[in-house]
Amino acid sequence: MGNELTLGTRRIGAGHPVYIIAELSANHGQSFDHAVRLIEAAKLAGADAVKLQTYTADTLTLDSDRPEFRVGGGTLWDGRTLYDLYSEAYTPWDWQPKLKTLANSLGLDLFSSPFDPTAVDFLEQMNVPAYKVASFELVDLPLIEKIAKTGKPLIMSTGMATLAEISEAVDVARLAGATEIALLKCTSAYPASAAEMNLRTIPHLAAAFGVPAGLSDHTLGIAVPVASVALGACVIEKHLTLSRGTPGPDSEFSLEPHEFKAMVEGVRTAEQALGTIHYGLSTKDVASRLFRRSLYVIQDIKAGDRLTELNVRSIRPGNGLAPRFSNIVLGRHATINLPKGTPLEWAHLR
Repeated sequence: MGNELTLGTRRIGAGHPVYIIAELSANHGQSFDHAVRLIEAAKLAGADAVKLQTYTADTLTLDSDRPEFRVGGGTLWDGRTLYDLYSEAYTPWDWQPKLKTLANSLGLDLFSSPFDPTAVDFLEQMNVPAYKVASFELVDLPLIEKIAKTGKPLIMSTGMATLAEISEAVDVARLAGATEIALLKCTSAYPASAAEMNLRTIPHLAAAFGVPAGLSDHTLGIAVPVASVALGACVIEKHLTLSRGTPGPDSEFSLEPHEFKAMVEGVRTAEQALGTIHYGLSTKDVASRLFRRSLYVIQDIKAGDRLTELNVRSIRPGNGLAPRFSNIVLGRHATINLPKGTPLEWAHLR
């Protein structure tokens, strides 16, 4: 247990680069070649990992037309049955080992969200380096227990969950043997609005459970994931599509490759900008000292003359005595002749 975990060759936690996951979800459109292109695009965009989802419509729901099995509530999928939706969205299981081989050859980690025990067994045969628990499955404690028993790192999304539900899931995972856990703040709306994100939850998750925390993001655009870095996000997960113009269950709230690349660049810039607590000059500031003010002779002064506001003033550049010494300097006398434009020094005064 601790506030770091290892995934592949990467350490994840405070002080390490943000780990960025490209979620493929249903954006392959049931085309293996499309899935291959998505993984290649994830690599070019700067992702660290690709994530799949491992289920079938039959392992996830029932083929039923009863009202409770039909989507409603103002989502992108209203009117469809769950079985129909998941039949379109699932990633064929025979693809998944091949996609892992491809991702690994490109230097990407590949893992998945299993949605039932058979999916965990299948993914263990693939030797995935980690597991992701989706927000909707956070309350499936037997599934979490089975995943945790693999001993692999476990990333859990917390959308919709109360603090008590998150605590229960973490406790079950730890009791089953999980020693490396990360929690992702998630708003389970598709798409989600920035106003619903509550990013300040990220550091609270990290502090409350002693784990790395991050963001699973369904907003449109890149501002929210970049902002999450300033609040300590160690992991960012975002959906990737080749084109939002291609219809699909998840394409509307996914990033296109150039947008994903811009997000990665924004995240890297943000984490560099955080730096450390620092005051005073930085290396790049030295040249800017020229533009500070300091005390200069503004009229010729002869040795013995009194220094006054008429012949000494605070101006740029910053080569003379600091302006805070004005009250000490004024009224003193010059030790030597001081031509106009001379930066004042203590040796010039008596």
